[in-house]
Amino acid sequence: MSTPPSTVLFDLDGTLIDTAPDFIRCLNLLRGEFGLAALPAEQIRRSVSNGARAMIEVGFGLLPEHPDYAGRHAAFLDLYEAGVAEETRLFPGMEDVLFDLEQRNIPWGIVTNKPERFTTPLLAALNLASRCAAVVCPDHVRVRKPDPEALLLACHQIGADPADGIYVGDHVRDIEAGRNAGMTTVAVRYGYIEEPESVDLWQADLIVDSVTELAKLLQCRPTNS
Repeated sequence: MSTPPSTVLFDLDGTLIDTAPDFIRCLNLLRGEFGLAALPAEQIRRSVSNGARAMIEVGFGLLPEHPDYAGRHAAFLDLYEAGVAEETRLFPGMEDVLFDLEQRNIPWGIVTNKPERFTTPLLAALNLASRCAAVVCPDHVRVRKPDPEALLLACHQIGADPADGIYVGDHVRDIEAGRNAGMTTVAVRYGYIEEPESVDLWQADLIVDSVTELAKLLQCRPTNS
């Protein structure tokens, strides 16, 4: 069997945890405040990994240059902060993945573009804060993913060699960041992806369609060739 990885780092939304229910709830609450009907959950879910900006575009058709954008964006973030973990959970089966890594003394961490304002209370609510070896948000680096700075910082904090580490994500920027950091990259097709078939074009080292597949993959050290 191949040697175990030095660390396994996860993107957050759409990879490690299912935050979509709270994004969907908050966006439809905000639409209701403006007299608009709720949007179908799947329409919103596909864009969750693109953050609050995407939510305002999906929910109201507004881009940042629109005069109403800033107010809607701020209102959405306030709603989300007030209920950041009402319905958010680890993806089914992910607890077993984390437990297995811990049992094998493989440190795991989180590298996300989600601001610390939301990440910290969310991880606390899910009882993950004390378990992960590193949490890197955009607040902690100069340049966001796909720049490798955040991944390299997490590896440094853990004391792991990036060349022996794995980064798991559900967005092309995750795969680009992992590749730029010299890590083995795993793309998860179960995440918040607008066009699931596009994952094949991301140049990830490995692709999984489910948490079950991810668990099996992490049982041994994938090779980055």
